[in-house]
This record gives sequence, structure tokens and C-alpha cells, in this order.
Amino acid sequence: MLIEIYTDGSSRGNPGPGGYGIVMRAPEQNHEKCFAEGFRLTTNNRMELLAVIVALEMLKNKGNDVHVYSDSKYVTDAINKSWLSGWVRKNFVGKKNPDLWKRYIEAVKGQKITFHWIKGHNEHPENERCDAMAVGAATQNAQFLHIDHYFEASESNK
Repeated sequence: MLIEIYTDGSSRGNPGPGGYGIVMRAPEQNHEKCFAEGFRLTTNNRMELLAVIVALEMLKNKGNDVHVYSDSKYVTDAINKSWLSGWVRKNFVGKKNPDLWKRYIEAVKGQKITFHWIKGHNEHPENERCDAMAVGAATQNAQFLHIDHYFEASESNK
């Protein structure tokens, strides 16, 4: 089945409160879902990557033809330019966000994934929707923001 995933991440400060937005579509079934979540302290790159991971983890079946659209060069280049393979071989030594990259590796198992980079803030309708959701999630009342446990623990050890 063809699945289209549009994602965006945001942080208000880097680090700072952050969020992600996701639009998922199954065009053959004329079905769409949207998701967003906010965190009290994180980074933009973590939110960009987490959006992709969460969307992939939501897929109920394996063997899908998944097209991920992101304005994050960090995410798309890591996959399309095979940076991730090198990071894995070196066990992520000196790399940021190893917790999320390991989670990503698990999430893609059994799926055929194609990444597409799209220019952000360029009036791309789905990217604009995802951006609005990500910003909204990051700026909601602090009592509703989740904790990015890995990030906050690593920051407190600096």
C-alpha cells in the first residue's frame, strides 16, 4: 500500500520547547490522519527526526511503499546520502541523537521507504500544515508538554 508521510519539527530556542507535526495519507483509500506532540526541552533536529519515527511506528502493516516528505536536510541527507550506515558502523560515536536513530532503524524494518526533501516555508500545503502543528504543539501550555527524557538527561550531564 502507498503511504505518504509529511513531517515537520520545531523548537522555540535550540534547545527549548519543541514539537512535531505529522500528516499521513493512504491515497488509495482516501484516508488521512494528523498528529502533533510537544516537549518541554528538546532540539529542532530531534523533533524533525521524532516526527518521522512516530509516523513510521503508527503503520499497522509491513511491506508498505512509504514516501516521507521532510524539510529537514539532517533527516533526509542522513538516509539518502547513507550517513546513517556509517554512524551505525561506528556505533554512533560522537553523533547526536543515537537514541532516536536506533529507534528509527527499528521503525523502518519491513517497509520500503523513500525520502523526499522539500523546501520549508515555501507554501507547500502539507509542510505548512505540519509546521503549524509543530509550532502549536511546542507553544502550548507547559503543563501539556512531554519530557524528552534522553535529551534532558544528556543535557544535565554536561
